[in-house]
Amino acid sequence: MSLLKTIDTNPSHPPRESGPLPERLIAGNPIFKTWAQDVARAETVHTGVWEATPGETRSIKGETFEFCHILSGLVELTPDGGEPVVYGAGDSFVMKPGFVGVWKTIETVRKIYVTVT
Repeated sequence: MSLLKTIDTNPSHPPRESGPLPERLIAGNPIFKTWAQDVARAETVHTGVWEATPGETRSIKGETFEFCHILSGLVELTPDGGEPVVYGAGDSFVMKPGFVGVWKTIETVRKIYVTVT
């Protein structure tokens, strides 16, 4: 098994499709697609590609650390009690454990993610 893993940003296998939990939906009818690509460290580290259509949801990270790199699209993140920040293609950011706020997908977004719980 190789310890080097390339993230395929245009995976050919079908994604897992889902939507926001009803209690987290703020506006719109976003559809989420997840192409999970790797799991490690007793299933505490996950990597892959995620996509969402426009809409607005509550983002609650709990104990999860998430690194995101935006491949395409546009999102606005507003931490509770903070100012909105807009991210687009080429931008990277981290949502640390305890993050709570609003995730607004302005244009269908596709990102690489790495989560650690």
